[in-house]
Amino acid sequence: MAAQKRIGKELADLANNPPVGITVALADEANLFQWKVTMEGPAGSPYAGYLFTLNLTLPPNYPFKPPTVTFTTKIYHPNISNDSPPNSGTMCLGMLRDTEWKPSTKIIAVLEFARQLLKEPNPDDAVEAKIADQYRADKAGYEKEAKDWCKRYAGQKK
Repeated sequence: MAAQKRIGKELADLANNPPVGITVALADEANLFQWKVTMEGPAGSPYAGYLFTLNLTLPPNYPFKPPTVTFTTKIYHPNISNDSPPNSGTMCLGMLRDTEWKPSTKIIAVLEFARQLLKEPNPDDAVEAKIADQYRADKAGYEKEAKDWCKRYAGQKK
Protein backbone atom coordinates (compact mmCIF):
# COMPACT_ATOMS: atom_id res chain seq x y z
CA MET A 1 0.00 0.00 0.00
CA ALA A 2 2.92 2.34 0.74
CA ALA A 3 4.21 1.72 -2.80
CA GLN A 4 0.88 2.77 -4.34
CA LYS A 5 0.77 5.96 -2.29
CA ARG A 6 4.32 6.92 -3.28
CA ILE A 7 3.75 6.03 -6.94
CA GLY A 8 0.49 8.02 -7.02
CA LYS A 9 2.22 11.06 -5.58
CA GLU A 10 5.15 10.84 -8.02
CA LEU A 11 2.77 10.40 -10.98
CA ALA A 12 0.74 13.45 -9.88
CA ASP A 13 3.94 15.50 -9.46
CA LEU A 14 5.10 14.51 -12.96
CA ALA A 15 1.70 15.32 -14.47
CA ASN A 16 1.55 18.73 -12.77
CA ASN A 17 5.17 19.66 -13.39
CA PRO A 18 6.54 17.54 -16.25
CA PRO A 19 10.30 17.61 -16.85
CA VAL A 20 11.50 19.13 -20.12
CA GLY A 21 11.05 16.75 -23.05
CA ILE A 22 9.30 14.00 -21.05
CA THR A 23 5.64 13.09 -20.66
CA VAL A 24 4.23 10.21 -18.64
CA ALA A 25 0.90 8.44 -18.48
CA LEU A 26 -0.38 5.17 -17.12
CA ALA A 27 -0.15 2.45 -19.75
CA ASP A 28 -3.42 1.12 -18.33
CA GLU A 29 -5.60 3.24 -16.02
CA ALA A 30 -6.15 0.22 -13.78
CA ASN A 31 -2.44 -0.42 -13.20
CA LEU A 32 -0.39 2.15 -11.29
CA PHE A 33 2.78 0.07 -11.80
CA GLN A 34 2.98 0.33 -15.64
CA TRP A 35 3.77 3.70 -17.22
CA LYS A 36 4.13 4.82 -20.80
CA VAL A 37 6.79 7.50 -21.22
CA THR A 38 7.34 9.70 -24.26
CA MET A 39 10.79 11.26 -24.44
CA GLU A 40 12.07 13.86 -26.87
CA GLY A 41 15.60 13.40 -28.10
CA PRO A 42 17.66 16.13 -26.39
CA ALA A 43 19.04 19.07 -28.36
CA GLY A 44 22.67 18.61 -29.31
CA SER A 45 22.27 14.85 -29.73
CA PRO A 46 21.69 12.76 -32.85
CA TYR A 47 18.22 12.03 -31.39
CA ALA A 48 17.08 15.69 -31.40
CA GLY A 49 13.78 16.23 -33.19
CA TYR A 50 12.58 12.67 -32.61
CA LEU A 51 10.21 11.10 -30.09
CA PHE A 52 10.86 7.83 -28.28
CA THR A 53 8.44 5.65 -26.35
CA LEU A 54 9.55 3.88 -23.19
CA ASN A 55 7.89 1.53 -20.73
CA LEU A 56 8.53 2.11 -17.06
CA THR A 57 7.58 -0.78 -14.78
CA LEU A 58 7.54 -0.29 -11.04
CA PRO A 59 8.00 -3.31 -8.77
CA PRO A 60 5.41 -4.02 -6.04
CA ASN A 61 8.07 -3.20 -3.41
CA TYR A 62 8.94 0.21 -4.91
CA PRO A 63 10.74 2.36 -3.71
CA PHE A 64 12.89 -0.34 -2.13
CA LYS A 65 13.55 -1.91 -5.54
CA PRO A 66 14.27 0.08 -8.72
CA PRO A 67 11.90 0.47 -11.64
CA THR A 68 12.66 -1.13 -15.01
CA VAL A 69 12.98 1.24 -17.98
CA THR A 70 12.88 -0.10 -21.54
CA PHE A 71 12.74 1.67 -24.89
CA THR A 72 9.92 0.37 -27.08
CA THR A 73 11.24 2.54 -29.93
CA LYS A 74 14.32 0.94 -31.52
CA ILE A 75 17.35 3.13 -30.92
CA TYR A 76 21.03 3.00 -31.84
CA HIS A 77 22.83 3.69 -28.56
CA PRO A 78 25.66 2.01 -26.62
CA ASN A 79 23.66 1.88 -23.36
CA ILE A 80 20.39 0.54 -24.79
CA SER A 81 20.03 -3.05 -25.99
CA ASN A 82 18.86 -3.66 -29.54
CA ASP A 83 18.70 -7.43 -29.09
CA SER A 84 15.63 -9.44 -29.93
CA PRO A 85 12.74 -9.40 -27.44
CA PRO A 86 12.47 -9.83 -24.49
CA ASN A 87 15.76 -7.94 -23.96
CA SER A 88 15.33 -5.32 -26.66
CA GLY A 89 15.29 -1.77 -25.38
CA THR A 90 16.68 -2.49 -21.92
CA MET A 91 18.77 0.38 -20.59
CA CYS A 92 22.04 0.10 -18.81
CA LEU A 93 21.60 2.77 -16.12
CA GLY A 94 23.88 2.36 -13.13
CA MET A 95 21.36 3.99 -10.80
CA LEU A 96 18.82 1.24 -11.62
CA ARG A 97 21.02 -1.62 -10.47
CA ASP A 98 19.82 -3.25 -7.26
CA THR A 99 23.22 -2.56 -5.68
CA GLU A 100 23.13 1.17 -6.52
CA TRP A 101 19.43 1.97 -6.16
CA LYS A 102 18.43 4.28 -3.31
CA PRO A 103 14.80 4.36 -2.11
CA SER A 104 15.01 8.16 -1.93
CA THR A 105 15.50 8.32 -5.73
CA LYS A 106 12.42 9.61 -7.51
CA ILE A 107 11.16 8.52 -10.92
CA ILE A 108 11.69 12.03 -12.29
CA ALA A 109 15.42 11.65 -11.60
CA VAL A 110 15.48 8.29 -13.40
CA LEU A 111 13.75 9.76 -16.47
CA GLU A 112 15.93 12.87 -16.55
CA PHE A 113 19.05 10.70 -16.25
CA ALA A 114 17.80 8.44 -19.07
CA ARG A 115 17.24 11.49 -21.31
CA GLN A 116 20.67 12.88 -20.44
CA LEU A 117 22.22 9.53 -21.38
CA LEU A 118 20.89 10.08 -24.92
CA LYS A 119 22.99 13.24 -25.07
CA GLU A 120 26.02 11.80 -23.27
CA PRO A 121 26.36 8.03 -23.75
CA ASN A 122 28.54 6.10 -21.33
CA PRO A 123 30.61 3.77 -23.53
CA ASP A 124 32.37 2.36 -20.46
CA ASP A 125 29.08 0.85 -19.21
CA ALA A 126 27.70 -0.34 -22.55
CA VAL A 127 25.29 -3.15 -23.36
CA GLU A 128 26.10 -2.77 -27.07
CA ALA A 129 29.91 -3.14 -27.26
CA LYS A 130 30.16 -2.56 -31.03
CA ILE A 131 28.21 0.70 -30.77
CA ALA A 132 30.38 1.78 -27.82
CA ASP A 133 33.52 1.05 -29.83
CA GLN A 134 32.17 3.06 -32.75
CA TYR A 135 31.22 5.94 -30.40
CA ARG A 136 34.81 6.03 -29.11
CA ALA A 137 36.59 5.59 -32.46
CA ASP A 138 34.25 7.25 -34.97
CA LYS A 139 31.79 9.60 -33.29
CA ALA A 140 30.64 11.07 -36.62
CA GLY A 141 29.84 7.57 -37.91
CA TYR A 142 28.00 6.74 -34.68
CA GLU A 143 25.93 9.95 -34.96
CA LYS A 144 25.08 9.25 -38.62
CA GLU A 145 23.93 5.71 -37.80
CA ALA A 146 21.92 6.96 -34.79
CA LYS A 147 20.17 9.55 -37.01
CA ASP A 148 19.46 6.88 -39.63
CA TRP A 149 17.81 4.70 -36.97
CA CYS A 150 15.80 7.71 -35.76
CA LYS A 151 14.48 8.27 -39.29
CA ARG A 152 13.60 4.59 -39.56
CA TYR A 153 12.07 3.89 -36.13
CA ALA A 154 11.34 7.04 -34.10
CA GLY A 155 8.47 9.47 -34.39
CA GLN A 156 9.15 13.00 -35.58
CA LYS A 157 8.56 15.78 -33.11
CA LYS A 158 5.84 18.06 -34.43
